Amino acid sequence: MSTAVTVIVAILVFGFLIFIHEFGHYITARMFGVKIEEFSIGMGPRIISWVSKKTEIRYSIALFPIGGYVAMPGENGEDEEFADDPNTFGKKPAWQRFIITAAGAFVNIVFGFLAMILLTALINVGDTTVKQFYTEEETGYIVSSQDSGLKLEDKILSVNGVKVSILDELSYEIMRQGHEPVDLEVERDGKVITLKDVRFPRQGEGGQTFGFMDFKVARVDKDFGTVMRYSFSKSCLIVRMCYESIYDLFTGRYTFAAVSGPVGISSAIGDAVSQGFTSLLYIVVLISINLGFMNLLPIPALDGGRLLTILIEMVSGKKLPPKVEGIINAVGLFLLLGLSVVIMIKDIVQLAM
Repeated sequence: MSTAVTVIVAILVFGFLIFIHEFGHYITARMFGVKIEEFSIGMGPRIISWVSKKTEIRYSIALFPIGGYVAMPGENGEDEEFADDPNTFGKKPAWQRFIITAAGAFVNIVFGFLAMILLTALINVGDTTVKQFYTEEETGYIVSSQDSGLKLEDKILSVNGVKVSILDELSYEIMRQGHEPVDLEVERDGKVITLKDVRFPRQGEGGQTFGFMDFKVARVDKDFGTVMRYSFSKSCLIVRMCYESIYDLFTGRYTFAAVSGPVGISSAIGDAVSQGFTSLLYIVVLISINLGFMNLLPIPALDGGRLLTILIEMVSGKKLPPKVEGIINAVGLFLLLGLSVVIMIKDIVQLAM
């Protein structure tokens, strides 16, 4: 995959996901009659910009496709220029501001789920019933879960107490926990039994060690109900993967090397494109759902941080002083931008190695 194609596809993917996120804010703001000054896709200098004669809203495409915004007076405190305008963001009821703020992440999550339905309809799906073990010649590993007591036709129900019902959940739990011996609850000959200290082959990557699922599972015949159930389970798994990866990062399970920004994600998009449409679609689903979820975290400068302050206002009946909220968001934005720069440099160094 050429660098030019990778960059173009990455820009299109980021641009589209940013667009639908900001469109969520934009359309709900318009529904509630909030004044909008600008709707921008991308950050930094404008490369395309025009002002609607009907609405007086400026629509822009900026140079760097790493974000976007819907500029509404009153977002960061009272604006003297619009002091008498009842349609600024800050003068709308708290419940309306909550919906507008949450809409961007909501649209990303909904789009990710809809795209997951399409993906699930296009690919083979499996359950958790063991159908075939890989041989030592195939894997190159001496350790095998079969040696620990796992048998063909065993239906795995849980890994270390975590319930699994589809292939994706099973492979994820083995990857995350299988670097050490795990307890498997399986259904065998109509009975539920527990296999203690099952050992899986291990793989190392980027300073981390992961378990390797050394068997194939039964394929599932798809109908409408199956596609919807699997799509929902797979989407929920992506959300869980997101918050568990944050937890694992802070607890030391994963190192900083495992964190990626736009540069690293662009490389992953390029790899997915070379593997085909379904691989690219999975990456798009993964980014969209993660983008929605991450934006809901209660971190200053993110949508979740604003939602927290609005929620506090709704409960207490008191609004946070605009200057205080502005300072909190400014500090949060500064820290996020600083972290983004560090991650970008790390990604560039890794790609150059």
